[in-house]
Amino acid sequence: MVFNTLRNSNITSELGDNDINLIQGLFDVQEFKAGEAVALVTTEHPDSLHVVAQGNVEVKSGDDENQTTHHVLKQGDLAGMITFVGGDSSKVSASLHAAGDVKILSLKQSKFKDLVVSQPMIAHHIMRGVARSLHDIVRRSNTASREMNNYINRANGRY
Repeated sequence: MVFNTLRNSNITSELGDNDINLIQGLFDVQEFKAGEAVALVTTEHPDSLHVVAQGNVEVKSGDDENQTTHHVLKQGDLAGMITFVGGDSSKVSASLHAAGDVKILSLKQSKFKDLVVSQPMIAHHIMRGVARSLHDIVRRSNTASREMNNYINRANGRY
């Protein structure tokens, strides 16, 4: 399961099977039941990178009574990227919740730092994958913002 998840993830798109075999042991497998919190805003966010291995994870914000789902992560999608690359965990505003039975692969930052020393090119390719994933999120947000702006201003004759 770990190998197949990594093979289909954005973070390993530049790696061969031998490289994936080398790094798959760095990932811990976590299991969550439907509705369980994978990560909450109110808890300290670890500096781990998460890859959805099985199931769907809802990205939510708001208090317990009034939560909004912003996105649903699917197999191969990443979470925890900001704190993984050293971002301030106090700025995290979204929670992750299992939308069914979920398996997550987690790579601790400390293990990744060891990889940087022992296999710098593999680490470089992983970080390029993280950057691509962040870019996809920004592009998706920009598109949604542009569509909302068009709707509000009744622009482009689509609304």
